[in-house]
Amino acid sequence: MIEITECPLSPERVIAKVLSSDCGCVVTYIGLIRDCSEGKPVLSVEYRDPNEDAKNQLQKIADEAKQQWQISHMAISHRIGKLSVGEINLVIAVASAHRNEGFNACQYAVDQFKQRLPTMKKEIYQDVVIIRS
Repeated sequence: MIEITECPLSPERVIAKVLSSDCGCVVTYIGLIRDCSEGKPVLSVEYRDPNEDAKNQLQKIADEAKQQWQISHMAISHRIGKLSVGEINLVIAVASAHRNEGFNACQYAVDQFKQRLPTMKKEIYQDVVIIRS
């Protein structure tokens, strides 16, 4: 399951999408909006998908992980819109027979998400706005 949504994310729902009786583990990453970035207090973060291509980019990341590690299932859910401090912006769940493959694939997906940020990110600080694309 690859999902771009404006709705609040439920880690339990994302995990449920990858559960399988042939898997010995599910590795999960939950990304949160933190209250400080680059030494500045964060008020909120806004993610947008202006080209409506984020879902395709996330699918590529999942496909690449499946080619590199023996994993059964991967789900990535990314929330767009305006998010407040403490809200979840990303959930990645990886099901595999063994933990090493699960951890490696999950780490890869998080790293690739950060490197290839599939959405436009606007950080709103108390005194300034920074836009990253």
